[in-house]
Amino acid sequence: MAISPAQVFATLLSDTENGKRCWPERRGSKSPVPSPSPSAEREVQVSATAEVSAPPNRARVCVLVASRKEAAAAAKSSVSRRLEYIVQSVRAHGVRVSVIFNDFSKMENCCNLLVEKLDSSVVVGSPQFYHTTEAVESIRRQACLRAVANSRRKAFEVCRLLGQTLGRPLIVREEEIKETEGLTSEAQAPDNTRPLTIQQQISNASVTVCSKVFVTFELKSKDNLKRNN
Repeated sequence: MAISPAQVFATLLSDTENGKRCWPERRGSKSPVPSPSPSAEREVQVSATAEVSAPPNRARVCVLVASRKEAAAAAKSSVSRRLEYIVQSVRAHGVRVSVIFNDFSKMENCCNLLVEKLDSSVVVGSPQFYHTTEAVESIRRQACLRAVANSRRKAFEVCRLLGQTLGRPLIVREEEIKETEGLTSEAQAPDNTRPLTIQQQISNASVTVCSKVFVTFELKSKDNLKRNN
């Protein structure tokens, strides 16, 4: 039986046609999967952290007024006079009757004045320091932005070491955020019998936010550098 000779035909495709017709296909996938471009590998990935600490921005003081008289009307009159003096003293320091301070020196001066001028029927409580919601959000934003800035400096140093040029950021992701209260162990009272000072209370109520970010930066190719020049 005679065997006829076989004929083979080959065609060279252009880069554009080759990119459209010669992509590998995933099993079970209807659309072709493009091969990774060379620029996709030109990137540097770094992680960085930043920490921001801030003291409380508000203080709340509770003032108790009591009076013990033989007649209820006399006791009420005594309490009213003391309350009027307290309100006048607070307003003299630029604070409204709600007695929420954002200037801690004014708070301390006002409390000392009340303790000095009024008798034991008026009890000035210890101030309670805290952060407003807006203040905490601001601290979180600052920590994240500083972490991103640190990541860019870190990536720049890596590129300079490797003789590369840092490009634009491609991916920015905050991976972790931690919040703690109190600054140092010095903020604690030396013993249980001695009350905390104002500065110790402020330190105990301070908030520290630590943010960790992951950033992918583009590496500029030599062609782009020549084109820009």
